[in-house]
Amino acid sequence: MTARRIAIETWDPDYGAPVDAAALDPSDVPVNADVELDARAWKPLSPAPDVAPPGEVIFVDGVRRTDASAWITEGDGPPYRAILASIGAGAVLAGGRAQVVAAEVERLLIAPQQTANASTRAGNYAAAISAGTESDDLSRTLQQRLATLETRVAEGQRDAAEMIFLDGPLRGWPQPHAVGYIKSHRVSYLPETLQSIVGRLSAGQRTPLFFMTTSWSRYSWYLRLPGPASHAWWGIVRCEVSDALATADARHAADRATALLPRFASSPHKDARAPQNLHPIAGLEGHLRRLLGDAAFVRRCIRELR
Repeated sequence: MTARRIAIETWDPDYGAPVDAAALDPSDVPVNADVELDARAWKPLSPAPDVAPPGEVIFVDGVRRTDASAWITEGDGPPYRAILASIGAGAVLAGGRAQVVAAEVERLLIAPQQTANASTRAGNYAAAISAGTESDDLSRTLQQRLATLETRVAEGQRDAAEMIFLDGPLRGWPQPHAVGYIKSHRVSYLPETLQSIVGRLSAGQRTPLFFMTTSWSRYSWYLRLPGPASHAWWGIVRCEVSDALATADARHAADRATALLPRFASSPHKDARAPQNLHPIAGLEGHLRRLLGDAAFVRRCIRELR
């Protein structure tokens, strides 16, 4: 009988999976893996002993909530689909202790055509136009608005710390001390010959830098956070920094971030998305969700709309 081993993912399945099966397939994104080491010499890297992590850093993150689905009828026209949603973004300063230093909330009425704002006792829902009529189009517009809000919050904190971590890709934000922090993986950007290096990472180690180009260019690397690794991609996050940096500066930023992030890794018994959902980020998300207001109360207010 063939031996079988099952690796149980520690993420709560309600959050999806941190690694899709497709992430094990190489993408078609152009990648240069020779920027720090020749691809033939790739190996797990530890931060240099003389590299000190930044003292104070900013983490920027956001939350979203769909408060209600709706159908809107304008005059004698046909009804069209819409959603009412709340988003929040904020920043937490982490050093000696974590402190929320910025927080913003928006409420949106997203529809495929121009419509009026919707005023409720829970707040005003500003009208926003989606690119299409399907549910996925509405959801995509909501995510884009959240990304815009996160970038605005990050811009307001650009000079507040040595390093700023954005939840998700940088999306071309050019700040030299900004780091994109990607918690989950939908595709692997490494060629198949280099993917095994990710599985060989120990906690606190990273891959060599690689340079990639989509709608913007950046340096990127994978690193492993500490915890009970049960499979090759457990606890793996991907980081990225601006292509405006020289390669030596990008390497230094990668070492500093890799030296810093493990100290903030969450534990499976405390966080449903451990270890990738870092302690400061989890605290910020909780604060932002409180600012969105009680979901049941908000829905009652929305039902009063006519």
